[in-house]
Amino acid sequence: MKKIKIKVNGKNRLISETNKLSDLIKHLKIPLKKVAIELNEEIIDKKIVNKIKLKQNDKIEIVHFIGGG
Repeated sequence: MKKIKIKVNGKNRLISETNKLSDLIKHLKIPLKKVAIELNEEIIDKKIVNKIKLKQNDKIEIVHFIGGG
């Protein structure tokens, strides 16, 4: 299985070229409802994460929401 290089929150990762964004989110055990996701400087609608296939050199930023007062 071929691997591709992506960057997640500034760190390089090797993943299978067949991975979708939803696979990455599951692998990282990230609660989808509590984050914002940016792919190549574009905010991603969480309803379509299972349709987005990751490509070589994609840059993903995942930001967690933190409550406070």
